[in-house]
Amino acid sequence: MQSEGEDVTVTLDQANTSEFSNYRFARRALAVPPNVFAAMDAKAARAQQEGTDVIDLSKANPDIGAPEFIVRAGQKAMDSLPNHRYTPFDGKPGFLAAAQSWYEREHGVHLDWHSQIIATVGAIDGLSTLTQVLLDPGDTALVPDPYYPPYAGLVAAAEANLVPVPTSESTGFLPDLEAIPDKTWDNAKLFLLNYPNNPTGALATPEFYERLVAKARQHHVLIVNDFAYAGLGVGSTPLSLLSVAGADDVAIEVVSLSKMYGMAGWRLGFVAAPAEVMKVVRTYHHQIRSFPTGSVQDAGQVALSSDQSSVRELSRLYQRRREILSNGLDHAGLRVFRSPGALFVWAAIPSDWKSEDFADALLAETGVAVMPGVYFGKAGEGYIRLSLLDSESELHRAVERIAESPALAAILRA
Repeated sequence: MQSEGEDVTVTLDQANTSEFSNYRFARRALAVPPNVFAAMDAKAARAQQEGTDVIDLSKANPDIGAPEFIVRAGQKAMDSLPNHRYTPFDGKPGFLAAAQSWYEREHGVHLDWHSQIIATVGAIDGLSTLTQVLLDPGDTALVPDPYYPPYAGLVAAAEANLVPVPTSESTGFLPDLEAIPDKTWDNAKLFLLNYPNNPTGALATPEFYERLVAKARQHHVLIVNDFAYAGLGVGSTPLSLLSVAGADDVAIEVVSLSKMYGMAGWRLGFVAAPAEVMKVVRTYHHQIRSFPTGSVQDAGQVALSSDQSSVRELSRLYQRRREILSNGLDHAGLRVFRSPGALFVWAAIPSDWKSEDFADALLAETGVAVMPGVYFGKAGEGYIRLSLLDSESELHRAVERIAESPALAAILRA
């Protein structure tokens, strides 16, 4: 399996055709790296088949469904005959207008849903569309490292080059924009980022976004923020990139309803972009992609138009879970990066261990499955990612196993 930790560009030259010698596949398809989450699923499944009682904290799949008021809205919408037909190409007007109102109410961002918003089948649909529309073969896309692994596949599918920009705990896992050489900025066409961050949980600050927007304008780079964890922060609402002064013509945001409303399986999101960009996005998406189910959009409209109390309650739930994991790992001797954003705990491991080896040992010794940090890029080496998407009782069990494991204690004392 290709390591996500290789600090190299994903290029067509890396396409491995040796396994498929009887067929002639597109090189861009063969350049797409294997899915690290599927690999981790397989490890956890093997351990379970061998008799291990696995507590799987490697997943980012919500364990709590959508609130009842959203479910009822979706069920009612299924009875509507128009929802058994194709929906408008851009999305249903009611959903798009609700997305516009959500931005204005929650983030103070003024958009025109007629020209700046399009409905997508989840965030990955929007990100795939944008990378195809904005990147030509050989172009460069910058990403903060560590990064969400599918970004490598999206950039490879566009036949472009992925250039990781290292971050560290000392910078709050925000890239040092001034340390990026001007040549790298000038070669870049796209800066793809994800705050609140997966895997670290880091939050973007207003100052960081202001500097990023200024750099993007200076070097003619478009910014795409994968806003998958919008709304999920404790103490304040995570910052929208679009709310920063000057971002209106250089910034794009992809919003997912999966995590805010427990709607991961419903597959619904939207893209907000400058009108000029959206003209091309629309043409591509109308022809190449599909659109979300009508009843799902109706439920999404209700979710976005609500008072967001369900999102705030979910944030408080995740904060309780975050404290259970963070305090338990601290007690066991693992240092945790404390952040109130996203749905993960990011923990440092002993310096003489590789993250994949440590994750394998953790699974073997305690039955707790976690993601190795190196799966998220070179800067992720030395860390593991644990998901908050399990019950409080299971999280208590997980940290008890970790704290009480003699083998793990010996590793941490070494």
